[in-house]
Amino acid sequence: MVILDTALGKRHEEGNPIRVGLVGAGFIGYSVALQIVKHVKGMRLVAISNRTLEKAEKAFREAGVNAIETVETLGQLEESIAKGRSAITEDYQILCKAGGIDVIIEATCDVEFTAHVALDAIQNNKHIVVMNADTDATVGPILKVYADRAGVVMSATDGDQPGTIMNLYRWVKSIGYQPIVAGNMKGLQDFYRTPDTQKEFAAKYGLSPKMATSFADGTKMSMENTLVANATGFGVGVRGMYGPKCKHVTEATEHFSLEALLDGNGKGGIVDYTLGAEPGPGVFVLGYSENPQKQPYMQYYKQGEGPLYVFYTPYHLASWEVPLTAARIVLFRDAAVTPIGGPVCDALSVAKRDLKAGEVLDGIGGFNSYGMIDNTDVCRQENLLLMGLSEGCRLKRDIPKDHVMTNADVEMPEGRLIDKLRAEQDAYFKLK
Repeated sequence: MVILDTALGKRHEEGNPIRVGLVGAGFIGYSVALQIVKHVKGMRLVAISNRTLEKAEKAFREAGVNAIETVETLGQLEESIAKGRSAITEDYQILCKAGGIDVIIEATCDVEFTAHVALDAIQNNKHIVVMNADTDATVGPILKVYADRAGVVMSATDGDQPGTIMNLYRWVKSIGYQPIVAGNMKGLQDFYRTPDTQKEFAAKYGLSPKMATSFADGTKMSMENTLVANATGFGVGVRGMYGPKCKHVTEATEHFSLEALLDGNGKGGIVDYTLGAEPGPGVFVLGYSENPQKQPYMQYYKQGEGPLYVFYTPYHLASWEVPLTAARIVLFRDAAVTPIGGPVCDALSVAKRDLKAGEVLDGIGGFNSYGMIDNTDVCRQENLLLMGLSEGCRLKRDIPKDHVMTNADVEMPEGRLIDKLRAEQDAYFKLK
């Protein structure tokens, strides 16, 4: 959103920056801190919470901040903010409560922890940017209900695939085309990747092996496209999506049935992906128009014969665009990605290998399961185990490789907020 630079510039000139609290100082959190401190005028990173204070301090120091103090109480944090200092703490809850913070950016990758942070922020009347697509895909719709009640905005981020897709989706609609496919351009998908196979890649880029695995085995894409489905109302045409192989994304129109797309399973469109298409790793939207007056212009602009056109963005830059999401939330109450109602799609759990009774599932990016998107009504009818709820579940029976797991196959851990929120979500939206 180009308008944001002007609005942020005004806040800078007025000496009234947007005050941000960051939860998480890992691979993504570190880069967000760097971006805000060094490159975003009109915004101030006032505090970072992280389980290990050393990482929070490193994020500030390597961004060029020296006036850093460790705080343990709400009073200490608010005093630090008032004096213009930069605070670090192990306690995320005081960030959620602090009067001197306008918006929380949640940048961790633990489903249960993110649920606690998001709910605490909302209940303390804080806007929140949720960077954890796994939590958002699992309980985003009910968190949005809480946010609406509190009068705050909850959003996934610009720059990550869902945000980049949604910006493109809105733009395609704004120029008079009907989006009927919203998708990801995937370079690799291998359901059977594990933290062992991804260890070298993870080390090269400073990722955790589990995070790297979730990218390679397709789980993260299923989660991210679930966010897009829930933000648009689109479903999937088939479990796991079609995922046609293409040399270039402009070939995508050749791999989908226009008649089927226009029906969109009765949902107005579908989320999907291309495999191996250049120029990755971007996103695309297929837009439809039969307006005969517009077709000659599209031919002149070298966009094809129509009536189905490919619009795409060839990159996504999550680390650098996260502050823009925080700004658009605070300044314009405009979310990058947020559910429009109840869940439309979910990511279910599939066995990566033959699993034995008594094994405990290790969740997203682990050794024993991968996530696959399907329509929520199907997941409910078949009582399927959601990937976002799978970690810590103990198997009651043997599960063959590539078998989709159900809730009846597992014993759930007790006392988790994520389960409580999902049950509340199902009841609120009357999912059967």
